[in-house]
Amino acid sequence: MADKLWKFSWDCGRSGRVESVFVAAEGDVNGVIGKNVNFGEILGKHSEVYGTIEESDITKLNVSDEVVKEVTAILGRTWSGHNPLDYYDEEGDE
Repeated sequence: MADKLWKFSWDCGRSGRVESVFVAAEGDVNGVIGKNVNFGEILGKHSEVYGTIEESDITKLNVSDEVVKEVTAILGRTWSGHNPLDYYDEEGDE
């Protein structure tokens, strides 16, 4: 099955938002739902952004497979922001 384009969004209150657009297989995205991620201090010193990914945090975008392949060849798997799959905290799930 082809990789798809996804949008991730977390509202962190007064600290700001964590948003990204990234490419991943649907199974990889489903595998991180309900798991802990730890972004560290991505919103500034002492921000410590972490939590559990919920299904509503990630949305599949309607983009053709050809566009996903072409742009991924240029930009890589993370098109913008912080890919939550890169911040999966296995230790936090124990």
